[in-house]
Amino acid sequence: MRVAMIGSGYVGLVSGACFSDFGHMVVCVDKSAERIASLEKGVMPIYEPGLEDLVSNNVKQQRLSFTTDLGPAVARAEAVFIAVGTPPRNGDGHADLSYVYAAAREIAASLDGFTVVVTKSTVPVGTGDEVERIIRELRPDAEFAVVSNPEFLREGAAITDFKIPNRIVVGTDDQRARDVMSELYRPLFLNSSPIVFTSRRTSELIKYAANAFLATKITFINEMADLCEVTGCDVQDVARGIGLDNRIGSKFLHAGPGYGGSCFPKDTVALVQTAQAHNSPVRIVEAVAEVNEARKRKMATKVLAACHGSVSGKTIAMLGLAFKPNTDDMREAPSLEIIAALQAAGATIKAHDPESMAQARPLLKNVTFCDDPYTCIEGADALVIVTEWGQFRALDLIRVKELLKTPTIVDLRNIYRPDDMKRRGFRYHSVGRASVD
Repeated sequence: MRVAMIGSGYVGLVSGACFSDFGHMVVCVDKSAERIASLEKGVMPIYEPGLEDLVSNNVKQQRLSFTTDLGPAVARAEAVFIAVGTPPRNGDGHADLSYVYAAAREIAASLDGFTVVVTKSTVPVGTGDEVERIIRELRPDAEFAVVSNPEFLREGAAITDFKIPNRIVVGTDDQRARDVMSELYRPLFLNSSPIVFTSRRTSELIKYAANAFLATKITFINEMADLCEVTGCDVQDVARGIGLDNRIGSKFLHAGPGYGGSCFPKDTVALVQTAQAHNSPVRIVEAVAEVNEARKRKMATKVLAACHGSVSGKTIAMLGLAFKPNTDDMREAPSLEIIAALQAAGATIKAHDPESMAQARPLLKNVTFCDDPYTCIEGADALVIVTEWGQFRALDLIRVKELLKTPTIVDLRNIYRPDDMKRRGFRYHSVGRASVD
């Protein structure tokens, strides 16, 4: 099948590359000539494991191409995906749908024959209705159906998530559109991936509800971690004890500095705004968003406590800047708030991240960026582990202790064991577990 993917950012590029790997002919469209030129040279705009090779292989097989010219790509396509950004709207937290609606207008001008227009972007309930209205108003003669097909891609595992999904949600009441979407995803049938067909509005809400629920699990275990610290309990044992109940499950029960990234922060707030606009508030989700914001600032307080109440004049080494490992995404990363709070308290910051430093530099002022963990740690008064990259899980702790001015580690991801750190002579503070002083 012929596919046009409007938007070549994270969702559009991963989805387009995976569809082409299924054997479909995919054209990825983007307004940024610079991005398209880079992609044509094989330079990825994002870091995602396996993406560069996937793109390269399908470009070589002539199944995947890139362009800034939307018209011809749409005219030839049987399915056109809208995969543009829906960032928070300035001032109120509603999803900014201007890019979605602009794409709909451009698509309308180039439709030729029956075409399925698919919203892949995360959009509030009712967005598909407006996309359909826009296209219908501009092209009353066009044959098309607007479908919702939300993405469920985890940064760092997006290719696996696309190719071995636990579900594919398709929102449409149009039989021809159902047939097209079934054919697009037919290569996955061997994996018995369930396709959930719903109404378009239901599909739109499923995406928001899923992200809000996962954000709630993260926030819940973070609050349990706070309770553990004042009652002498171990949050990891609590998480294991409740996670073995299959009604709860063990995933997203890892205490830490709060969630970040491109989805959970904006989607929880957007869901709150949608609910309020329909006079049906979601109080739990409102609390989740508020608690998570406070959580990031609270982590800076934990560092201050580990440094005897003051970081003024001290150097703090930060390992990990991206909001999670295996990505370079700095959007809503806890490191941003933690660093800002420590700098405001008088600290000098050194930082290292395996992939995100290029993205972090414009966001973080007066930070010394280091090429490796040990250069970052050298001469610091304390080490703070913010992101649980694999290479931080097995640091040479003898060397770390020699490089630090004082053997103080604040592990915000609980990747080390308190008893082992005590044996090695560290002052060790983690999340939801007893401190070692």
